[in-house]
Amino acid sequence: MSDRPIFVVGCPRSGTTMLQLMLHAHPRIALPPESRFLLPGYARRREFGDLGDPARRRALGEWITRTAHFGDLGLEAEAVVEAITSAPPTLGSAFGTVFRMYAARFGKPRWGDKRPLYLRHLPTIRRLFPDAQIITIMRDGRDCVASLKETPWSSGDLGELIDVWARSADNALRAARTLPGDTFHQVRYEDLVADPEPRLRRICEFLGEEYDPAMARPSELAPVAVPEYKTWHALTRADVTTARVSSWQQRLTGEEVARCEAVFGDRLTRFGYQLATDCHRTPRIRAVRTWLTVRDRIGPARDRAETVRGRLRGPALAARL
Repeated sequence: MSDRPIFVVGCPRSGTTMLQLMLHAHPRIALPPESRFLLPGYARRREFGDLGDPARRRALGEWITRTAHFGDLGLEAEAVVEAITSAPPTLGSAFGTVFRMYAARFGKPRWGDKRPLYLRHLPTIRRLFPDAQIITIMRDGRDCVASLKETPWSSGDLGELIDVWARSADNALRAARTLPGDTFHQVRYEDLVADPEPRLRRICEFLGEEYDPAMARPSELAPVAVPEYKTWHALTRADVTTARVSSWQQRLTGEEVARCEAVFGDRLTRFGYQLATDCHRTPRIRAVRTWLTVRDRIGPARDRAETVRGRLRGPALAARL
């Protein structure tokens, strides 16, 4: 059986939390609520200095335990600091130590993390955890935009929300094209809620795990497994359902649908979604397609440059646990 770390990614409001709960229901896998220290910690890595110095590792551990969402993990801060101080001297090892301790709370050997934003930072995830397995969940972009519009943190700018899904789709397509088959797996939200078991079996096959029926009933386990995380409680009151599939038809105006499809209509069709308008055939969408294609090509070059820059900045940061 595998012990590779697992990362769940996707566009915001695409079902990443539901998939996280399904995986957490597996008897060997534990995925925490969003901890949100990994990317900020990586961005500040120079400040932590040479992690070969135990004092530097201790300072890193103390920084992690002071982050805003650390308390949601239900871990003792002092024990985490001591474990990071004793861990191998890499940033990935420090982060992995926290996730492994969270998994140990439930007596599970496999650990990982979930955050939609990771989809935009897969080179960073793979630098920290070279053996990571990444699962992305894809949802109809029109439903994601409709859901994002209703969130309390939404800017209300439809163009910005449309771009969130378009960029996520670009990153998912690029990852599918460039990452090995044993590293990247993709599932559609609509397929997962319509018939969970076969999709979860494929995910387990990808992960090298046996399927467990509890995965299709995450709401039965999560409120007991994570009693201290009140937000998680609220998210699991509803069962896995198709009620929100294609709800964009009621939640978006005709003009909003047309704008969505004008920007990312070609992406929708590549993921198997049907268009409702002919906007994808207009000169405007041809121009947008050209820009998205250029951006899709720029992305890998930027990722490679970041990898080279990272190597020049210092020693490898990969986790060794």
